[in-house]
Amino acid sequence: MILVTGATGLVGSHLLYHLAMNDKKIRAIYRSEEKIEKVKEVFSFYTDDITLFSKIEWLKADITEVPAMIPAFKGVTHVYHCAAFISFNPKDYKEMRKVNIHGSAIIANLAIDAKVKKICFVGSIASVGDSTTGGFITEECEWNKEADNSGYSITKFGAEMEMWRASQEGVEVVVVNPGVIIGSGFWGSASGKLFTQIHKGLPYFTEGITGFVGVIDVVKSMILLMNSETTNERFILVSENKSFKEIFFLIAEALGKKKPSIHIKPWQIAIFWRVAWVISLVTRKPPLISKYSAKSAHAVSKYSSERLKKQFHVEFEKIEDVIVRVGKNFKEYYS
Repeated sequence: MILVTGATGLVGSHLLYHLAMNDKKIRAIYRSEEKIEKVKEVFSFYTDDITLFSKIEWLKADITEVPAMIPAFKGVTHVYHCAAFISFNPKDYKEMRKVNIHGSAIIANLAIDAKVKKICFVGSIASVGDSTTGGFITEECEWNKEADNSGYSITKFGAEMEMWRASQEGVEVVVVNPGVIIGSGFWGSASGKLFTQIHKGLPYFTEGITGFVGVIDVVKSMILLMNSETTNERFILVSENKSFKEIFFLIAEALGKKKPSIHIKPWQIAIFWRVAWVISLVTRKPPLISKYSAKSAHAVSKYSSERLKKQFHVEFEKIEDVIVRVGKNFKEYYS
């Protein structure tokens, strides 16, 4: 039996489809029926065959609650731990610690107790350190706890440490550290929100650079690693390093919309996030942009996936092709 946490998120929902295609016994964690409907939407981008979805055994639980999670591990041999709280809002830091670190500690403890054979954990490039030489960032770059890290970075690093703790207790572990994941569905969050914003008319762009990867490449890599004899290793998953300007323009082209035309410079966004922070204090609403999302919008970070490519002879889909396909799904969904 395979257990999938975070099954109703972007990675988890696409992973469920590919696991179901492989005819595996799957148990998936969910918190609300509404989120299960989002998974059905993701399945609809792949197939009209509803029998695939029926292969999933759904269990309502919260990964931060031990009593609810104990039944989830009954008969489980492999765990895909995809659950995470993603935010760059400092006000969400406490909740991120609860979900990302405390929740992962519970997963690790229950996996140890249940004698789970292997865990595949979905980390992030946010928990990989910067290159000290100015070159590509690799799995060997150490995360710097003294740096001005975001709450998300801190808690994803903490979550990864819980997985390595499980590896010291006899559970085989593989960690993937994806870049910005682009995939169909969840148009109101993560990278899906970019398609929605550009569809509505996003006038601004920045020229920061980071790693991007398609969600299908992420889940295929996860399954590949889980089925391999590889253990206690981490792998960066990045197809290409591109600027946000390039990504925004590609999305606009895929949607047939006007490209953003206003270049936001670092000093301008520095003012904007401070103003947004003051407004959020007054309105008590989340700021439109935070210090750390503003920082990432202009940072230049280039990542390498050579470790995975060399060990398993895989190649990732070009980001342009990913965006064309996701854009097509977006237009079909809203047509």
